[in-house]
Amino acid sequence: MPKTVACPTCNTEVAWQPENKFRPFCSERCKLIDLGAWATEAYRVPVKEEPDPGESSSSGQGPG
Repeated sequence: MPKTVACPTCNTEVAWQPENKFRPFCSERCKLIDLGAWATEAYRVPVKEEPDPGESSSSGQGPG
């Protein structure tokens, strides 16, 4: 029996096998819904903002 996973979009059980060209999604529709969510930035990968090495809290000028 093939392993099954839940479709990330609609939670339908999907067989995880090479014949399923939409895996992990159950259909092209669910795949496109997910792609659209990424395209509209509904999903975002968290990023830790690093300060720009060229910028500093001081003006960069020495005393005087």
